[in-house]
Amino acid sequence: VQLQASGGGLVQAGGSLRLSCAASGRTFSRYGMGWFRQAPGQEREFVAACSWSGGRTDYADSVKGRFTISRDNAKNTVYLQMNSLKPEDTAVYYCAASYASDYVTRSPSLYAYWGQGTQVTVSS
Repeated sequence: VQLQASGGGLVQAGGSLRLSCAASGRTFSRYGMGWFRQAPGQEREFVAACSWSGGRTDYADSVKGRFTISRDNAKNTVYLQMNSLKPEDTAVYYCAASYASDYVTRSPSLYAYWGQGTQVTVSS
C-alpha cells in the first residue's frame, strides 16, 4: 500500500489543523493505521493509532485530549485532527500502516508502510 500524507502547514499556537493520509489499493481496511512525528534532532515518536475499524484508538500522553485519529475506509483515508496546537507539536508528521489490523500499536517496527511526511509548524 502507498500512503500520501497532506494537510500540514504553519499555524499559530492554539490553532487547529487536520492531516489526511490517503492510501492506494483496495485493502486499506486490513491495516491498522498510525501517526508518528519527528522534530529536528529528535527520534521519531508515536502520536496516535487506530484499528482497522477505528473502534480502537491510542494516543501519546502529550496529545491526548487535543488530537483525534479517525478513518474512512470507503475513502481509503485516515485523519489526524489536531486542536489546541502548541509550539512543541512542530514536527514532520508521518502516517503508517500496520498489518496488526485489530489492535493498536505504538511500535514503529510493526508498521510496514510509511507515507512521505507532512510538515507542521506551530508558531508561538
